[in-house]
Amino acid sequence: MQLSAYQRGLLMVVLGVIFLSFDGLLIRLADTDGWTIVFWRGFLMFSVLGLLSLVGNRLVRLRVNPFASLVSAILLGLISALFVLAVMNANVANVVVILSTAPLFAALFSRVFLNERVALRTLVAIVISMLGMSLVFMGEGATGMLVGNLYALAAALAIGGNLTVLRCYPNIDRIVVIAGGGLLSAAIALPLAAPFSLDVPRYGVLAVMGLIQMPLATVLINSATRYLPSTEVALFYLVETALGTLWVWWWLGEEPTASTLAGGAVVITVLVVHAGIGLHRERQRLRLYPGFVGK
Repeated sequence: MQLSAYQRGLLMVVLGVIFLSFDGLLIRLADTDGWTIVFWRGFLMFSVLGLLSLVGNRLVRLRVNPFASLVSAILLGLISALFVLAVMNANVANVVVILSTAPLFAALFSRVFLNERVALRTLVAIVISMLGMSLVFMGEGATGMLVGNLYALAAALAIGGNLTVLRCYPNIDRIVVIAGGGLLSAAIALPLAAPFSLDVPRYGVLAVMGLIQMPLATVLINSATRYLPSTEVALFYLVETALGTLWVWWWLGEEPTASTLAGGAVVITVLVVHAGIGLHRERQRLRLYPGFVGK
């Protein structure tokens, strides 16, 4: 069975966010300073995706939208660095909750720069999800993490901006700009990092993060913008709020508060309903236009 454009985009973003949700856990397991983590994961992402960029005519495609590709690479580099620094200065639960504001920025940017209509169900989902996430801030430990929270908010802003750029310029080669973002984040971190001071287990964690987990997550999520509005893609970052907190809790005992668990339950419920409505409408459209299978 051939998937429609909406179904392909939905599958990509769900898988991508699941991979991404292990980011906080891997950063904790790396157990070193933030700048060293930023360097290695950026450099390793650049290494693996840079090699893939040499396949075919990927580098030639940069001539099509060079400025937009540069903007996307810069934003991706900033997202990578800001997320690591946020986790190093705040609880993982707090960071992923603040990242849940990304749909708001994506909706704002899409409306302002793309004049893209935001579906009512998406707006409702954002509002309810944000109300659910506000429960997290009722728990203990919200104070004393201002720096980490600000890093996370800046990352959410960059995520919304990047998804909007990719939605506006669907011909941008995702692998090339992600490789460029990795190189940029590594270059920023190098003067402040201590990349050769770690033991073998820590290098192993960084290798999993930089060679497998982050490349898969980033390519899948950013590729989903070919098929879904940037607002909907950003909405699925809310899944990381629940899963990212869960992995760290299970593996390391970084226990979330009751309000964090309640907020995560609200988010997952809203996303399931939102995706269900989208798939139902897609099936209705395919019944009306059976020959149309999307991009």
